[in-house]
Amino acid sequence: MTLKEEFQTRNFSIYGQWLGILSMILCFALGIANLFIIHLLMIAFSILCLISSFVILFIEVPLLLRICPTSAHFDALIRKVSTNYMRAGTYGVMGLIQWLSIIVKGTSLIAAAIVLTATALCYLAAGIKGQAFVGSKTLGGQGVAQMIV
Repeated sequence: MTLKEEFQTRNFSIYGQWLGILSMILCFALGIANLFIIHLLMIAFSILCLISSFVILFIEVPLLLRICPTSAHFDALIRKVSTNYMRAGTYGVMGLIQWLSIIVKGTSLIAAAIVLTATALCYLAAGIKGQAFVGSKTLGGQGVAQMIV
């Protein structure tokens, strides 16, 4: 199945997975960019954004759990985030943390908050519609990664 065919399935979990990849890229870039703001709380929110990017990487690309040396506790936590509702909750919490950064100072972290929230809404829509989680084959879903993990 090509990427175009995946998007045509109208399965919100695939949309959520690709928005998750976009969230990861944004969280990484904006986390680094906002580290240079001279404000202690903004540095803390930037570090949380960077941590979110790595958590998203392991959630959305499950093959990395086998490739990268991680602890058994971390692997167990990431494996718990397997259903659409758990993913929606995880992205919702990460989005909420970035929304809270606006209280301190309005920065570009709002872009990460918006995309994280959109990702949570896609996974929530997939859960409400009863759509099973379907990982994108491009990102290692339904193939090698699913058999290894």
